[in-house]
Amino acid sequence: MKILVTGAYGQLGSELKEIEMQFPNYDFLFTDADTLDITNEIEVESYFNKYQLGFVINCAAYTAVDKAEIQTEIAEKVNALAPKILGKFSKKVGAKLIHVSTDYVFDGNSNRPYSETDTVNPQGVYGETKLQGELNCLNENPDSVVIRTSWLYSEFGNNFVKTMLKLGGERDTLNVVFDQVGTPTYAEDLANAIMSIIQLSENQPQKYIPGIYHYSNEGVASWYDFALAIFDTTNIECEVNPVLSDQFPTLAKRPHFSVLNKSKIRDTFGIEIPYWKDSLKICLEKIEKE
Repeated sequence: MKILVTGAYGQLGSELKEIEMQFPNYDFLFTDADTLDITNEIEVESYFNKYQLGFVINCAAYTAVDKAEIQTEIAEKVNALAPKILGKFSKKVGAKLIHVSTDYVFDGNSNRPYSETDTVNPQGVYGETKLQGELNCLNENPDSVVIRTSWLYSEFGNNFVKTMLKLGGERDTLNVVFDQVGTPTYAEDLANAIMSIIQLSENQPQKYIPGIYHYSNEGVASWYDFALAIFDTTNIECEVNPVLSDQFPTLAKRPHFSVLNKSKIRDTFGIEIPYWKDSLKICLEKIEKE
């Protein structure tokens, strides 16, 4: 079976490429903007007609949260239009679509972990366009699984972990916000969860249940907690000061609370979810070996 992975240069796409060898029964096709423009209907239709796809994993996204407030047109094309096009043509060729979304579809005002049925209320262009992308792919291809995730990091690309390692090595002290709470998600864990869903749908087709799901690692942390854990694990001596978000004014509003309830994905697909600190250690060990 052929699996198309879009956004192959990003963190999640890179992790899927990394674990590809563990799934010899599948033929992976990795694309990015330079090989397939997923905002172009003609290109997508031509590509989907050429390859007999069983699954499409859409990892492509415009994730520059602050820039999205200015570059709204690009954010809309990548985050909203592309999922619509991928949904339309995946349905046409009989392929299932797994689309990755974000905690930014919520306003962050909750005091308990968000479930899939909670009211969405994005506070900026990034969240708005990602929410529209969810709706578009589900409308176009009802056989879609949408996975909302949060605070993604990996040994690939740019992310909070990489930034902290760099700054921690350069400075004696750092200020990190403590009033934004969520859960870090190791991209390799999410990649494995996606592949578990695909394998289950192959072996037991009746257990493939389309819809919206939440996935992050287990546990809760603030960005301050996350930074402390990175330095504790790597023995970097850098003092971390907890500060309020107000001290870091940004164009886009960040959710103050974005912990996701993972019960549905765990119960539906039987996925085991690691604790965030355990996964962080694994990622940091890989970065250290590079």
